[in-house]
Amino acid sequence: MDLPVAFEIGSLVVLVLILVADLLLILKRPHIPSARESTLWVVFYVTLALIFAGLLWWLAGGEYAGQFVAGWLTEYSLSIDNLFVFVLIMGQFAVPRRYQQEVLMVGIIIALVLRGVFILAGAAIIEQFSWVFYLFGAFLIYTAWKQAFPGGGHDDDVKQEAFIVRLLRRTIDISDHYDEAKIRTVVDGKRMFTPMIIVFAAIGVTDLLFALDSIPAIFGITQSPFIVFTANLFALMGLRQLYFLLGGLLDRLKYLHYGIAFILAFIGIKLIAHAMHENELPFINGGRHIEWAPDISTWTSLAVIILSMIVATTASLVASARDRQRG
Repeated sequence: MDLPVAFEIGSLVVLVLILVADLLLILKRPHIPSARESTLWVVFYVTLALIFAGLLWWLAGGEYAGQFVAGWLTEYSLSIDNLFVFVLIMGQFAVPRRYQQEVLMVGIIIALVLRGVFILAGAAIIEQFSWVFYLFGAFLIYTAWKQAFPGGGHDDDVKQEAFIVRLLRRTIDISDHYDEAKIRTVVDGKRMFTPMIIVFAAIGVTDLLFALDSIPAIFGITQSPFIVFTANLFALMGLRQLYFLLGGLLDRLKYLHYGIAFILAFIGIKLIAHAMHENELPFINGGRHIEWAPDISTWTSLAVIILSMIVATTASLVASARDRQRG
């Protein structure tokens, strides 16, 4: 069963309006949100996502709802991993905590635009070339390996913005100090950019790198561009509040990357299995479909995603508590 076009358009309009209202609220009242405020916002967005899943179930059936929830949870887990890099960027450029909300919101908007472009491109490619699932699957398995064994850790992600930062410093005038959350300021009568422009550039590059991982991952769960986009939208909407809610807890999630790596590897295998079912490449099985390839259902994917995150989070918190006791 297909979703009504009116529902797709209406829900996208409502979600964008909520995102714009959130942005205007930050611009009007920049502040450091309390734990209570952040918790209420996160609960609001999670509840909104579950209501949306219920509407999908009612309008189009459990398969659509299951695909959305699995995709949303996958993107949410990857977004939490994205927060680690955001924390490093904020610290690297000494962004005043009061204005970190604006930086995060701009980062979320950049991420949404980039993912929207990638989703449209991915949907068009999949429509024409079913064999691209082989590439997506192999890329996710490779990404999972890098996630599980990152070498230099998240610091390497920050170093990837170094070229952009050097380029900006060479090509434009940048002041030494922030001027609230402004991008432009006046120093001794001369118009200059503030360091905020570098922060936005670093966040943008980070969003681009994470979009390269997240879009193939969710296309392994559903091929519906609408579900892919809304799952990404819901995952990003609560990211700003989650940043302040987790705070120091991020450092305690020491095994989270293993859970994310397992999810990416699982989806990568699922994509390759799907490509084998749809196989049209003449040098694989003579161009015929491979019937013995496993057919992994949406609900199996959902169970694996939830279980992986529960195990990784629980193991992280137990290990953190043990380390504190020893300390």
